[in-house]
Amino acid sequence: MNTITATAHFMSRHELLLVTAESCTAGLIASHLADVPGAGHLLDCAFVTYSENAKQHCLGVKEETIRQHGLTSEEVAREMALGALRKSRANLAISNTGVADASGDGTPAGTQCYAWAFQTDQRLDQVAVFTETRRFDGDRNAVREAGAIYALLRVPHYYEQLASVAAPE
Repeated sequence: MNTITATAHFMSRHELLLVTAESCTAGLIASHLADVPGAGHLLDCAFVTYSENAKQHCLGVKEETIRQHGLTSEEVAREMALGALRKSRANLAISNTGVADASGDGTPAGTQCYAWAFQTDQRLDQVAVFTETRRFDGDRNAVREAGAIYALLRVPHYYEQLASVAAPE
């Protein structure tokens, strides 16, 4: 069983329904999951929001967040994931924003910022969000491919982290 298939089985066992909010990967996260038989029960929808305007209008990313942190930031990825959750029936959102090759703003090529948002209690509108930044090597398509696969492979890791987030202090 390949790693994407293993992630899909994990999602199925834990009744996770995914929405993606993708920038740099341009739909590859959703596409990789859709390659797995039975993915119709795992994937609700996918937003490809490549431009700043699309991130703001489709997902509700605040202009102030972009201005303060830049498009390639965990803060923007967080708002993308939360916006995608609000606009879907999913209980898991994965978002990414980044640069596949050299950017004009000095962000190193291959930099990807992610957010994984889990709806922990729909009645109370409780969401746990995890973010991270990674850098991948290779040409633009290798970066996009590696970034998409990485996003899916981290689902079990962050799902397991939910117990510590929900635990009382």
